Amino acid sequence: MNNVIYMDNNATTRVADEVVEAMLPYLSQRYGNPSSMHSFGGNVARDIARAREQVAALLGCHPEEIIFTSCGTESDNTAIKGTLTMVPEKRKIVTTRVEHPAVLATCRDLERHGYSVSEIGVDRQGRLDIDQIGFRIDDNTAMASVMWANNETGTVFPIERIAEIVKARGVVFHTDAVQAVGKIPLNLKDSPIDLLSLSGHKLHAPKGIGVLYVRRGTRIGTFMHGGHQESGRRGGTENVPGIIAMGKACELAMRYMDEENTRVKALRDRLEQGILSACSDCFVNGDVDNRLPNTTNISFEYIEGESILMMLNKFGVCASSGSACTSGSLEPSHVLRAMGVPFTAAHGSIRFSLSRYNTQEEVDFVIERIVPIINRLRELSPFTAKAAR
Repeated sequence: MNNVIYMDNNATTRVADEVVEAMLPYLSQRYGNPSSMHSFGGNVARDIARAREQVAALLGCHPEEIIFTSCGTESDNTAIKGTLTMVPEKRKIVTTRVEHPAVLATCRDLERHGYSVSEIGVDRQGRLDIDQIGFRIDDNTAMASVMWANNETGTVFPIERIAEIVKARGVVFHTDAVQAVGKIPLNLKDSPIDLLSLSGHKLHAPKGIGVLYVRRGTRIGTFMHGGHQESGRRGGTENVPGIIAMGKACELAMRYMDEENTRVKALRDRLEQGILSACSDCFVNGDVDNRLPNTTNISFEYIEGESILMMLNKFGVCASSGSACTSGSLEPSHVLRAMGVPFTAAHGSIRFSLSRYNTQEEVDFVIERIVPIINRLRELSPFTAKAAR
């Protein structure tokens, strides 16, 4: 599709040209099975080992602590259910109300099987009361799972401090870092984090490849039984093109980390300030002092976010009203509800999430187009008329 202005990178990202180039040989020429005895497959196994090293370099960990999965959702499920199988006598999980559905839906399914789930709330800026995490952990707690950065608002949690609190109580700690990886520096060698999930298609690799980091010594049950792949922790023939792509994407993420936190952040701020200064009755959701450099979530009061997106779409502008995994729902975002965003604003929230492929010209185009869209929708909205009376 031509003339697309893509600002929905927290949903998925364009696959980098360098990543496509790196993976293509494994779809045609280097197609051997890495588990084979012959050198044609053995060479592929060595390429997988290099990709594992590339991922480990970005995370600041040991290559053997990396398990390749199919996506972030699988990694989250593996981390949670795999941990629980190792401590069957403990039946409680501590998490937050603003987690991605990959964590919340897993926890709520476990509730139906006799587990207790304690969800920590957030304040109006989407910040956690981290002291509550320590208070919720008891002798029956098997693990705690807290996302590193929120996918809807971009709010970054003090995950190192949270992990320290959890580990001080002898409990396994997992973080869904799908949105954080590639945008903020990580060094897991110096961290108390036990388990970490990430997804390739959030950092310019293709869909269908993910990673679960498992710290040395962390006990986790096998989630997918089969062959000896991934050191016996996840059976099944490896997705070789995806793994090669993930390795290259992680290498590029290290190269472009500074750009994410300077040029991309400046574009985000230009977009945000341009909209806020030109539109009335709108505000930013989340902790503006601690958030991802690419993300802004803006609520426009008295109008529907879906209407804004449909009208932006006519100009080729791609944004989101929240998580791509829940965008088919007519209910307002569970994240904004947890934050206490008023109903008249929660329904009118738009998330813009940028990448290194966005330009200043695109930002200015979006500002220019969205202002008349908001004004027009306000004229048509019955909520605006009620508010004026």
